[in-house]
Amino acid sequence: MFEFLSTDLKKWMDRNGKGPAHPVPPATTKNLMYQLLKGVAHCHRHGVMHRDLKPQNLLVDDVSLTLKVADLGLGRAFSLPIKAYTHEVVTLWYRAPEVLLGGTHYSPAVDVWSVACIFAELVRKQALLPGDSELQQLLHIFKLLGTPDESVWPGVTGLRDWHEFPRWAPQDLHTVFPSLEPAGVDLMARMFEYDPARRISAADALEHEYFENMADRDAVDALESDAVRARWG
Repeated sequence: MFEFLSTDLKKWMDRNGKGPAHPVPPATTKNLMYQLLKGVAHCHRHGVMHRDLKPQNLLVDDVSLTLKVADLGLGRAFSLPIKAYTHEVVTLWYRAPEVLLGGTHYSPAVDVWSVACIFAELVRKQALLPGDSELQQLLHIFKLLGTPDESVWPGVTGLRDWHEFPRWAPQDLHTVFPSLEPAGVDLMARMFEYDPARRISAADALEHEYFENMADRDAVDALESDAVRARWG
């Protein structure tokens, strides 16, 4: 039995006004991202990749703004060493480049890439990388983050669907996300690392300075919970 939540993140964003003219308050974005990363870190800690993270699969309570990760239909248990998996997963706009390039031995880092896309969508109030084919999706990514090579992503040219792509330089994410505080831009850049081995984990993202005050709130909540347990047993 699951609790009832009134809407999903996509509908919640649209209902509060579509597009950059109707931004999500920065504190709300931070709150939702912290909850999302806590849910993803919990999955990863228990050996599960979600593999289909997108706003439509994140449930939101309108009153409390509680966010829950839902729809684990493509979820997959993983263990080390990482096994080969199908690359036909994750809605295109939120799909990691290692999946788009035909990689089969991928890791929980694919979920972190999807979280970064959701983060960007919360900040911009529109999808960051709205490709309509796998090739166009890759080109959107390369135009934003620069075309990868072996120096930034060892092994990329050996992936099954690698080709000689046009060469683009990376854009300045501070310019792309002018309303996002510098710590948030830094976190997003770490989540958008091309090399999955270097991409920040969900657990480490929770410790990033962007969430400094959120971690303090968690500590207070934990102390209050301990006090309740001590009082009521």
